[in-house]
Amino acid sequence: MAVQSPPAPRLAFVCASTLAAREAKGRLEQIYGAASTAEADIIVALGGDGLMLQALHRNMRRLKPIYGMNLGTVGFLLNTYRETNLLKRLKKARQVTLTPLRMLATNTRGKVSEVLAINEVSLLRSSRQTARIEVAVDGQKRLPELHCDGVLVATPAGSTAYNLSAHGPILPLGAGLLALTPINAFRPRRWRGALLPRTSKVEFTILDPKKRPVAAAADSVEIANVAHVAVTEASDTKLTLLFDPEHDLEERILKEQFAP
Repeated sequence: MAVQSPPAPRLAFVCASTLAAREAKGRLEQIYGAASTAEADIIVALGGDGLMLQALHRNMRRLKPIYGMNLGTVGFLLNTYRETNLLKRLKKARQVTLTPLRMLATNTRGKVSEVLAINEVSLLRSSRQTARIEVAVDGQKRLPELHCDGVLVATPAGSTAYNLSAHGPILPLGAGLLALTPINAFRPRRWRGALLPRTSKVEFTILDPKKRPVAAAADSVEIANVAHVAVTEASDTKLTLLFDPEHDLEERILKEQFAP
């Protein structure tokens, strides 16, 4: 009796708003078919890193792997764009599991907003004056008063994004750490941030929030006029990305530490 090959995975294609991405989506759907994101076995994202983050956020509860192909600029979270042999590439792809951060932001009116972040949670001043922020880790006050433009907590996957531009450390995926990084710190002058266990609870209390307002952002979702922000790892949420063996995300992050 002949052994039947397993059926090809159902693919859902999502794309950025650019003409190149939309045209690529149309061609790929003609070749490989088009399932809805609810019906698909794998979601294929066409665009740049921004589109990949958007696809991850929109499909966070679907628990389906996402394979990205770069039609943007940097494409750190994506694979090389090629239309041929996509099913073979998906079969050989390696899985990378990401755990996002959970932000609980309380504004000055007492409203609490919960948002997940794949890259980072960042606090940024909303006026010409520097922000003044108290920083506590696991209930212990570590900085009574940080004078700065802002401060962020980054995941390993996000450590090469905004965190890196703020001179924060690059974290290997398996390091089990979070990066706590100031943005243009004025006081204390010598503080350059901290490496924290991934299980840490980081709390920011805004000092004088009316005079020195601060906004908090979880990736692209921003909450204005915050008074208190708590950041923890969302250990109950796991996101799966697929990478070609030659574009392994862990290897990319390692290479970034030796980039000129």
